Amino acid sequence: MRTQKRPMHAVSMWVRRQPPKVKAFLAVVSGMAALVLLRVIVHDHDNLFVAAEAVHSIGISVLIYKLTKEKTCAGLSLKSQELTAIFLAVRLYCSFVMEYDIHTLLDLATLATTLWVIYMIRFKLKSSYMEDKDNFVIYYVVVPCAVLALCIHPTTSHNLLNRISWAFCVYLEAVSVLPQLRVMQNTKIVEPFTAHYVFALGVARFLSCAHWVLQVLDSRGRLLVALGYGLWPSMVLISEIVQTFILADFCYYYIKSVFGGQLVLRLPSGVV
Repeated sequence: MRTQKRPMHAVSMWVRRQPPKVKAFLAVVSGMAALVLLRVIVHDHDNLFVAAEAVHSIGISVLIYKLTKEKTCAGLSLKSQELTAIFLAVRLYCSFVMEYDIHTLLDLATLATTLWVIYMIRFKLKSSYMEDKDNFVIYYVVVPCAVLALCIHPTTSHNLLNRISWAFCVYLEAVSVLPQLRVMQNTKIVEPFTAHYVFALGVARFLSCAHWVLQVLDSRGRLLVALGYGLWPSMVLISEIVQTFILADFCYYYIKSVFGGQLVLRLPSGVV
């Protein structure tokens, strides 16, 4: 068993010794390699979106289990859940008035689950809520996202308010996990169920990002044209990429912890 752990340990130690620029380069190369692999083995790239939704559902199921069976919300960020509820509610509104489809039903189910999680944290399990650790100021992301949506939004034929709302939920989704990362940064120790949930979010967002990038490549850029003109198409892709890279560091330490046989994830200083 030790011989299996040594290569992984040696690689992780080598990566940790590298300067930030080298780590960023390695992350980009790894992401590109994963995209190439997905493009080869997944013939219908729409399946990546389905897979992203499935992994997200698994993460939510883990969260529900933690709250109902473990009877604790320790390590969870209420503010992150509130940001999630905000962008889901806005996106649900946009789906109803702009493009009612299966995604509308998926968002409705996810919003209902998120509101239930918020209720559990605020009222049923309030005694275990780590309010002092959940100290991220959500206005720091809500206000910039709103301003950015006013400046850069879709250029389609829909109502201006609807287009701004759609842009707002895209931008807010990209940074909605930041309060959860702040909680983990403050505690430094992440218990298993919370780690599983955040890792599932990371995987789901990577698959969603891969879906968008591969769709753009398959259409030879025509998809970007269909989204409109100006900066909006680029901002959609950037938002997807930002979501992925925000969680990349945590996912690395999660995988390292799993291979090391550790049930509790301990984060070094400076992570997330």
